[in-house]
Amino acid sequence: MQNEKGDVVDLYIPRKCSASNRLITAKDHASVQINVGRVDENGVLTGEFDTIALCGFVRRKGLSDDAFYRLVRDKGFFDETK
Repeated sequence: MQNEKGDVVDLYIPRKCSASNRLITAKDHASVQINVGRVDENGVLTGEFDTIALCGFVRRKGLSDDAFYRLVRDKGFFDETK
């Protein structure tokens, strides 16, 4: 919900899992959120980052490392030619 100024005033904003698109509930204590920093051509952090959220279901099934690699590769963090 937003007020007249356009500020978000909700107390809790649910997240969705980046790998399975499941809703991450407040009771999912096994979920993680990872911020992957962007770097320039010299390998220096630019201050920008992409957020990847993984729910407890994906982590419990042992699929989090494959899902993380797939998401990072799809976002263009790896140069497949090297």
